[in-house]
Amino acid sequence: MKNNLMSMPQFKIGKLRKSNFLVWILGLAVSVIWVAPFVWMVSTSLKPANQVMTLHVQWIPQTFTLESYRKVFEYPVIRWGLNSIFVTSLATFIGVFLGAMAGYAFARLKFPGKHGLFTLILVSLMIPAELAATPLFIAFLKIGLVDNYLALILPSVANVYSVYIFKQFFAGIPNEIEEAAIIDGASHLQIFLRIALPMAKSAVIASTVIVFTANWNLYLWPLLVTFKEEMKTLPIGISEFSSISGSHAQLTSYGPGMAAATLLSIPSLMIFLVLQRYFVEGITNSGIKG
Repeated sequence: MKNNLMSMPQFKIGKLRKSNFLVWILGLAVSVIWVAPFVWMVSTSLKPANQVMTLHVQWIPQTFTLESYRKVFEYPVIRWGLNSIFVTSLATFIGVFLGAMAGYAFARLKFPGKHGLFTLILVSLMIPAELAATPLFIAFLKIGLVDNYLALILPSVANVYSVYIFKQFFAGIPNEIEEAAIIDGASHLQIFLRIALPMAKSAVIASTVIVFTANWNLYLWPLLVTFKEEMKTLPIGISEFSSISGSHAQLTSYGPGMAAATLLSIPSLMIFLVLQRYFVEGITNSGIKG
């Protein structure tokens, strides 16, 4: 009897480990599928022109060269990159802060129409960006707000995902903390700035990753409101290296296009790799689960 009882847990543990093994295999397969295009992009950007279009797949270049990157930097890529860094950083900072304020208001304050307004904000996610871009662009044209940093930043400071993440996080803060602060004479603004926001580190990081990535890769709106070469952001400038229709296209090689795409992907990738642990924690704490 004793031997039977001892053997039962061992069977369950072995079965659990087998299940975990299958999950890891599936996850590894998905990871390979996801990483393969990125590896191919970087590899192609480091190949000489005569090795890009070959009959056989070459994941590792036979000869490494930076010629494709040299061709890309013949154009004002640094200026485009600085524009993107400035616009994305400022839009992300404002967007995360406003999202935190809105999330705190929806989670902790009481005002008429709160639930209906929050539902309306969530419903706005179903409106395609292309549909909203046309009337917004006409409005910006009428007030003369184009071809400058303000035109690039303003439409990006409101982010629904940021509001939702903070709303879910602040809703989980114990009421006792807020009540104690109110008894001590703190206003809602002071509670938000001194208590709630410092506690929301994981939500801030998760929101920052999402908002930064969205703003960094933004293409349609900057394409509409920038006309001068020096005002272009990196995604707009990089698109010019398309091997099909770009004005800077190198039709004999995909190398420059892949080099330009690699440069564009590095910041978002680095942000996520550095903050991935906090990002997952923030998403989990905010109740956004698959």
